[in-house]
Amino acid sequence: MKIKTLLFVFFAAAAALPARANDYAPQPEPEETGLVRACDAFGQGYFYIPGTNSCLRISGYLRADNKGGDGVYAMTYGDRRGKSYDWLMRATLRVHTASQTEWGPLRTFMELRSDWHNGSEGNTPDDNSGGDLRFGYIELGGLRVGIDETIFAYWTGYYGNMISDDIMNPTDKRTNVIAYTFNHETGFSAILGFEQGNTYDGNGTIPGDLGRSISDGADNTLDGSKNGGYRFRSDGSKHYKELSSQTHDYTPNIVGGLKYEKNWGSIAGVIGYEPYYSEWEGKIRLDANLTNRLSLFAMGGYKSMEDYYNLDTSYGDDGARIIGYRADGSAIKRYGLYRQVNSNFGDWGGHGIYWLGGTYKFSHKTSLNFQNAYGEDRSFAHSTNITKDIVDGLTLVCEVTYKTWHNKYGRRQADGDEYRLSLKDKEALQGAVRLQRSF
Repeated sequence: MKIKTLLFVFFAAAAALPARANDYAPQPEPEETGLVRACDAFGQGYFYIPGTNSCLRISGYLRADNKGGDGVYAMTYGDRRGKSYDWLMRATLRVHTASQTEWGPLRTFMELRSDWHNGSEGNTPDDNSGGDLRFGYIELGGLRVGIDETIFAYWTGYYGNMISDDIMNPTDKRTNVIAYTFNHETGFSAILGFEQGNTYDGNGTIPGDLGRSISDGADNTLDGSKNGGYRFRSDGSKHYKELSSQTHDYTPNIVGGLKYEKNWGSIAGVIGYEPYYSEWEGKIRLDANLTNRLSLFAMGGYKSMEDYYNLDTSYGDDGARIIGYRADGSAIKRYGLYRQVNSNFGDWGGHGIYWLGGTYKFSHKTSLNFQNAYGEDRSFAHSTNITKDIVDGLTLVCEVTYKTWHNKYGRRQADGDEYRLSLKDKEALQGAVRLQRSF
């Protein structure tokens, strides 16, 4: 259903509620006041729905993002090429409900999102103007069931108040989830969840050299319709593997986390296990409120899985460039590789990764935010922005982001041909401006 239809139905129903409520005898003032106060207990912005015992909150934003320069999220050589601009308009509507039950608070959350990206129209990859259900889940007490971000992404916190915050770990982390969260008044909390993952495959590039059916010469064969990648063995042959960000068979991804929060800040850790690979990932983070103006965070991650690569056809003709000639006149080629998406949890390059960032508040309306990230694959990213609340609910962000790739992965074959990362020793610089109206 298109988002405008959903909006029409919602507001039509909301408009009808007062008329229906007037058909009944008015409730005593003390009782209605009590209901309003009960709604306040669920958080700011909730209001009582007449004729029910539920509270409702409507929130969201309208956002305009304009970026210029290079592609700092690039995975392939072609993705890095600069654009004069990259323009995104996004509308997000969030609907929250809450009520109190004998089992604890009963809540629901739904987020509808519609994007208009670079003027795309009509079933193109950038066109999402019809909208979609971005998130939607039900909570009872500490139990959550529905569509949400993976616990691995949000439990430790995000990567700072940045536009380009997740450059080093950019996968789409939505998933179906069943999770339980325990909160204690001391500031301690814990979570355990079971997740499905999703079918995100990065750039959607056909796997295998030149898209042909590929085999490692033993018992592992992939056809050109599957998402896969390879690594070089010590003898120079390739080990191919089918990759997936989603669970298979009956075993879900398992995620757990612990957190301790106080006025000084927090410390949090999360670990995830992917049975499809029999591999695990983990993150730990420290937040510190050093003063009432300055806050810093440091976070590290580790994954046990190796990276897998594929041929980058945007690097040159059939993914290769001629770098010399043999005595017989045949060409010596350098083949460009790009790293494949292989996880719904930790999709950074190499085993380890580190983030350092923070916020300095010049005033209650203006702040400076920064983030640095460095991966074991020797990729580095830095972002800095100034965030200004022009008036209540209207925010302007001006940001600069820099990224460099120094991944050394590759191999020189006995015949002189080379395989190496197509983005090796490349740089990207991007500027971004965001204007957002939140409500």
